Amino acid sequence: QVQLLESGGGLVQAGGSLRLSCAATGRTFSNYHMGWFRQAPGKEREFVAAITWSGGVTKYADSVKGRFTISRDNAKNTLYLQMNSLKPEDTAVYYCAGAAFSNNPGDYGYWGQGTQVTVSS
Repeated sequence: QVQLLESGGGLVQAGGSLRLSCAATGRTFSNYHMGWFRQAPGKEREFVAAITWSGGVTKYADSVKGRFTISRDNAKNTLYLQMNSLKPEDTAVYYCAGAAFSNNPGDYGYWGQGTQVTVSS
């Protein structure tokens, strides 16, 4: 079992930046591929980014490519999402998830409670 806790969300103006963190406890975090998803009101949960267990391979949704960076620190059991050049359409609840390297939320067995990101225009 892995417990995930996101932090770092908030209100930011368009063009600004935020860094989300996801602290993992429980089973060995470094064994797991991890991902970030987001869900806006009235919309389905959508893939944002994923990273392999070593951090060596990453992938991104087209909508965030070039603006967001996923990374991890296995020594600190923490996953990150650096979000730059934020747009109002990035407004959503952001979730970290383990343990898959997939765009499909159904492939992930562990989820955090989410952190709200709101981007004002």
